[in-house]
Amino acid sequence: MSHLIKTVEDGVMKIVLNRPDAMNALSRDMMQALSDALEEAAGSRAIGCVVVRGAGEKAFCAGGDVKSMAAGRDHDKTYEDKVHDIRERMKVSELLHEMGKPTIAMVNGVAAGAGLSLALAADMRFVGKSARMTTAFAKVGFSGDFGSHYFLHKLVGTAKARELYFTAEILNAEQIEKLGLANRVIDDANLDAETMAFAKKLAAGPRVAWWHVKKNMKVAEEGTLSEALDSEAARMIRTGETEDHKEAARAFVEKRAPVFKGK
Repeated sequence: MSHLIKTVEDGVMKIVLNRPDAMNALSRDMMQALSDALEEAAGSRAIGCVVVRGAGEKAFCAGGDVKSMAAGRDHDKTYEDKVHDIRERMKVSELLHEMGKPTIAMVNGVAAGAGLSLALAADMRFVGKSARMTTAFAKVGFSGDFGSHYFLHKLVGTAKARELYFTAEILNAEQIEKLGLANRVIDDANLDAETMAFAKKLAAGPRVAWWHVKKNMKVAEEGTLSEALDSEAARMIRTGETEDHKEAARAFVEKRAPVFKGK
């Protein structure tokens, strides 16, 4: 059985973490396939949006494969080799957060540990009412990885992020929404359909503009106000030169919906 399923429809790449019997825990095969799929999406003009979800209804992703960890894999590797390997695997968080396309985590069920990190790395989180989120790392004596320290403190503030790390509290959908970790909370039965409809709408949008929006957001997150204004100025001029902008301007005058072509 493939640990990851990838499909493309109407410009949306849908990635399904496919180990439902293990709550979609991250196997090595799954991580490699996820990295390959995200690299493909980032570089393909045919893809306008990416959605990640877990197989089944119980879990988005329960994090790392603790059983594999307990088996003591990689015991023959040096500390430096292990650091290099995990850093390479964590590039999936960078891809989700920084690729020039909108990314959505469809959180169906539990998102824990590195699974939570992946959900936080996406641009948006559409969350089912049965969803649960937890840092979880403290429960297995880990400090945490895949970018959750970076993403969590930006979303909820540093004091709350520290609390969630220290306590590994399990958050329900109401708490998730209150903390601003969810863009939308949706009935479980409608989660897939509503998320995919939203993703397809984004994929049909001005894709060049989305690329520049993502670049602006990165500068805003990490740089100064002056750097953010410089980035915005340059990218406004660039997107104003696109065929999509010109089409949108014509559509506005003609009182019709624009038809974007990603150019």
